Amino acid sequence: MKKSVLRTCLASIFLFLLTLPVSGQKPSAKQDIAEALKGYFKPAGEAPVAPDDEGFIRRWLMLDPISKPDISVNSFTERFVRHTLSEEFLPGDKGYLPKKGEKVKLKMAYQPPVDVTARRRVIETAAPDTVKATLVWHPLDSDHFFIKLIRFAAGLNKDRYCVVYNQVTVLNCEEDIENVRLSVGSNKSSMWWLNGEEVLVMPGDRYMVADNNVSRRITLKKGKNILRGAVLTGNGMSECCVRILDENGKPFKGYTITCD
Repeated sequence: MKKSVLRTCLASIFLFLLTLPVSGQKPSAKQDIAEALKGYFKPAGEAPVAPDDEGFIRRWLMLDPISKPDISVNSFTERFVRHTLSEEFLPGDKGYLPKKGEKVKLKMAYQPPVDVTARRRVIETAAPDTVKATLVWHPLDSDHFFIKLIRFAAGLNKDRYCVVYNQVTVLNCEEDIENVRLSVGSNKSSMWWLNGEEVLVMPGDRYMVADNNVSRRITLKKGKNILRGAVLTGNGMSECCVRILDENGKPFKGYTITCD
């Protein structure tokens, strides 16, 4: 009887040990990102997805934020926004589709760390004016109809105030879709391109409101359509929401969404 109990105990202990992580084993990068962004984003799946019930686009390739600290509320003029978003940080082909995990190397302005528990008090440090940065494109699905940009930055421990956010997605159509419009709400200024062509610029200090601005009539071509956006933020919240409206102003959902 005693031997039987001992064997049972040893078997239980062995099964318990099998559930423990192997010493030195680390979670994958995908698991790390999922945990860091929990509640706002999750790693994008492989299968194409449709717009949500209200037509909002939730799947995006998102680039780590680019520091741009020399911004004030008065800076958000159309001229400044165009220069910053289409020339300074997005030179070349606006229709370029980055790959998942692709890295971008650039020089950007240094921002000292921020103590978010003390009302964004800047932690004073001696540092250079610029730093060499390696930014990464992350394929993500938003848990909400909006893209909570500030939570994306905070979750990955990146600069979250006075930055430029870049996001790209692919809209896949089975046929040409004419007379639709791109509809965007953003906090603060933003610019948007479809297949490399500018379709919407939104300067000024604004709050995110769904359908705050709509583009001229555009055509989604048969096949892949690359939609790219850049959002310029200041010292406050940052988020955006995007959908396509049909010629009657209703949400259009006749396409699928991928990151490649």
